[in-house]
Amino acid sequence: MKELRYDAAVIGGGAAGMAAALELQEAGFSCAIIEREDHLGGILMQCIHNGFGLHEFSEELTGPEFAERFAVKTADSDIAVYLGTTVCSLRPVDPSNTEGAYKELICASPDLGMLRISARAVVLAMGCRERNRGNVRIPGSRPAGVYTAGLAQRLVNIEGYIPGKEIVVIGSGDIGLIMARRMSWVGCTVKAVVEIMPYPSGLTRNIVQCLHDFDIPLYLSSQTTNIFGNDRVEGVEVTPMENGALVPEKAFRIDCDTVLLSVGLVPENELSKDAGVELNGTTNGPAVDSSLMTNIDGVFACGNVLHVHDLVDWVAEEARRAGRHAASWLKGERTGPQVRVKAGSNVRYVNPGKLSTREENKVYLRSLIVKNDAVLELRLDNRPVKTIKKGHVQPSEMINLTVGPKELEGFSSDSVLEFSIL
Repeated sequence: MKELRYDAAVIGGGAAGMAAALELQEAGFSCAIIEREDHLGGILMQCIHNGFGLHEFSEELTGPEFAERFAVKTADSDIAVYLGTTVCSLRPVDPSNTEGAYKELICASPDLGMLRISARAVVLAMGCRERNRGNVRIPGSRPAGVYTAGLAQRLVNIEGYIPGKEIVVIGSGDIGLIMARRMSWVGCTVKAVVEIMPYPSGLTRNIVQCLHDFDIPLYLSSQTTNIFGNDRVEGVEVTPMENGALVPEKAFRIDCDTVLLSVGLVPENELSKDAGVELNGTTNGPAVDSSLMTNIDGVFACGNVLHVHDLVDWVAEEARRAGRHAASWLKGERTGPQVRVKAGSNVRYVNPGKLSTREENKVYLRSLIVKNDAVLELRLDNRPVKTIKKGHVQPSEMINLTVGPKELEGFSSDSVLEFSIL
């Protein structure tokens, strides 16, 4: 087994992985990116639509163009890149058996064989995966023609295949909305988008640009209760919901030959779990402190493996901070006092789970409700310390803000900062 050693190892070569690695390299540390695909860029390489980079680069880019900005910098750096390489296990090694505490990554590569990569710091940047039919338990047989929206995107944009002609999209997540438009562009008929919630799951701009502009019906508060067909999809049954309950007498059928599932994303954390990383039960990503470090000393997490973002711009921003914090940790710098955070009324989650009392913290959270003229209130030990007026909030759009020593003044070791939407 070939043995390699670096100051830091980054697992995942998407926007998050490259952004974190570049920060580590610029801080003077040796760094390796381990990516299981044969190219850098991750899922961005199949996202040929524009809308990326408005915050990160102040211009509108396609997914491949966004990824290329980081890939070019990575290629021009001293970062070691291992493509087509899968990390099979990650474990901390007893510091008494080596020159200092480090982590061991066992990796498999068709070209390089088995690798043992040792690193003092590790950044988790594996991204997320789509939920599938098994996760949402739609009744019916198992006919051909049922795809996740991301798989359909890859088939059309990368492989050059059109998966069907008459499409129904289940779920109004952003990938599903974008694929409704994409399938319309290639000449297919998109019969409907069916959403179980009373509000869309995707960004407002995608509802307008991908559905309204193409006159595609959106059925809210509606559940797909059956998929018809044996050899090939023949249609779906849609049942409206009232007050959270199905109304079977109002059920109707939509004939189609293809179903695309856009029913949510899940952080890719099997490796994290096996390594002993503590996971957040709400986000399904690692629980991290203000430095984006997990419960394992020297293991950091960022991007969609931490929590599913709405914009890749925020992924890159968060990953740069993870890289900087990992570099500071390698220099021996440690986080000072921290205050725990709590999701209060109408807030699904807040990340990170702890905030530094000595410096500014970037905080991300998601609303549980759709509301105009909302107020985001921060309370430290039940004492209001900050309020922010929000013209509109909805679950599909992340809220980000900065919290610093001013808001945390007067904290104690037992303090809790609660975030609520009123």
